[in-house]
Amino acid sequence: MNPEILISLGIFSVVTSVTPGPDNLMLLASGVNFGLARTLPHSLGISFGFFLLLLAVGAGIGGLLTAWPTLHVALTGISAVCLFYLAYRLALSRSIGNEEARSRPLTFTEAAFFQWVNPKAWVMALSGMALYTDKASPFLSMLVVAALFSLLNWPCVALWATFGTMLRRLLAHAARLRWFNLLMAALMAMSVIPIVIG
Repeated sequence: MNPEILISLGIFSVVTSVTPGPDNLMLLASGVNFGLARTLPHSLGISFGFFLLLLAVGAGIGGLLTAWPTLHVALTGISAVCLFYLAYRLALSRSIGNEEARSRPLTFTEAAFFQWVNPKAWVMALSGMALYTDKASPFLSMLVVAALFSLLNWPCVALWATFGTMLRRLLAHAARLRWFNLLMAALMAMSVIPIVIG
């Protein structure tokens, strides 16, 4: 893979990873509610799960979705349900740093599994593999795309958790935190609309 393609892939990876989406909204809210240290496994799980999704797409799973439209519909339905559930869970988050609270950040494993039903992750993975793999050396280029994309993905998503952590003091007041969590939950739920009508 030549340097120009690698630079282009790097720019594509950063831009798609840092722009708002379900993962970044959840990390922002998790940073506010739980702090950076407790949100770290969530952010690492996103990048690891995305790496596995990239490998799967590169190995041909994206073609299965095209060949079997029913599978695509099922994945869309599962994605919508998961996003609504996460929005509901976020709306119930109420206290900053309260270890006794029932709410908690997503674990590494939960965040990794979520990538498989995250519509933005699928779009990123399908686009990245379609644009940047080389037909002359498909296996090697697939590995390069997956490795570089997921490596650049982590600092981009961690930035959202860091920003959320910086907002903790501002949102330490219970009423402000409640409204912030409700806003994040509403945005998460609204992100389902393009999936359902698309």
